[in-house]
Amino acid sequence: MAELKRFVTSDELKAHNKKGDLWISIQGKVYDVSEWANHHPGGELPLMNLGGQDATDAFVAYHPGVTWQFLDKFFSGFYLKDYSVSEVSKDYRKLVYEFSKMGLFEKKGHGVFITMCVIAILFAVTVYGVLCCEGMWLHLLCGGLMGCLWIQSGWMGHDSGHYQVMMTPKLNRFAQFLSGNCLAGVSIGWWKRNHNAHHIACNSLDYDPDLQHMPFFAVSSKLFSSITSCFYDRKMDFDSAARFLVSNQHCTFYPVMCFARINLFTQSFLLLLSKKRVPHKGLELLCLLVFWIWFPLLVSRLPNWGERVMFVVASFVVTGIQHVQFCLNHFSTSVYTGPPKGNDWFERQTSGSLDIECYSWMDWFHGGLQFQTEHHLFPRLPRCQLRTISPFVKELCKKHNLPYNIASFWEANAMTIKTLKVAALQARDFTKPVPRNLLWEALNTHG
Repeated sequence: MAELKRFVTSDELKAHNKKGDLWISIQGKVYDVSEWANHHPGGELPLMNLGGQDATDAFVAYHPGVTWQFLDKFFSGFYLKDYSVSEVSKDYRKLVYEFSKMGLFEKKGHGVFITMCVIAILFAVTVYGVLCCEGMWLHLLCGGLMGCLWIQSGWMGHDSGHYQVMMTPKLNRFAQFLSGNCLAGVSIGWWKRNHNAHHIACNSLDYDPDLQHMPFFAVSSKLFSSITSCFYDRKMDFDSAARFLVSNQHCTFYPVMCFARINLFTQSFLLLLSKKRVPHKGLELLCLLVFWIWFPLLVSRLPNWGERVMFVVASFVVTGIQHVQFCLNHFSTSVYTGPPKGNDWFERQTSGSLDIECYSWMDWFHGGLQFQTEHHLFPRLPRCQLRTISPFVKELCKKHNLPYNIASFWEANAMTIKTLKVAALQARDFTKPVPRNLLWEALNTHG
């Protein structure tokens, strides 16, 4: 006699959304991933954020077909009684299947090789310019080239974190450590943890770390309620200091972006020196040490402190372009509070992302971020294929009356500044009190 199926309802599934008691549903089957969360290659946060829900679309987006065979060992024995699939999700999964059948996920083109060559050339020219050439303006140019190197290494680290850019996993990891830790001073482990949480909880004010920049920036007045960051596990206080900074954020946005790389350096060490589990933590720290040996040593070979400061500032300012690009894709789009939901994956990714309209010959400049909606829907897709699939995504959005946000680079900048200005003016509303910051008040007491 065939074994009778056991069922749980969506409400019963929701009860299993905590660390140590974590269930998810994929295509109507319920899986217990409580123990697996500690070993999940993408980190525990994506599983925690989607715990107690149907996570089919997110699973389809992030995992190749071969991964399905490993699911059975996590099967809880239960099926989701009220499992259903929306028309949007059906069409989305069909697109994933069609793109897989076309081989688009495997066709990576020559972009990786070209990027690596560009990085090598930029590094060689910069080192040669510092060590073998004289002249303040030439050294300033070398600082700018170093910033360009960091931008390109950032695109390389981003791509290798989403899909395998090299022939084997070990070579892919080597590319990550080289482009991120060794050349740019940014932990690839920190980036993957941060970026995976961003993708899963796109534009959630309390779950998406890419919108949590208090006290410097607030993209929504909802952040004035001092909500708690579920990523950093701390309260984002909107106090007197935050009000002052946010009130002027539309003016300070670009200057802060020029030095945003300092935050990446800091966050990398904070994670690696914490007790949190990070794969290959020792190797990550060693690779960061490589950066903090060669970069200060190179700067020290400049003839005087004036040129050294100019070199570092130039490298940071040029890299600031990339940090601005990160913000353009999400700051001016729809935001929400609360955890992400597994059953509106397509809708959340499209409403929270903004594409940048540009010619194909400018793709190198944006590094794939110009197709942000496509990238969020198909994160495993190589950068060179995003322009190919763009018409399919537009058509699907049109079919289901969903937004397909797109603007030129300059329009996106204007939209971002407008969003920041609106929130800044709201922050200046002194009829709404904020919690007292005694230290801030003491430092600003006159008389």
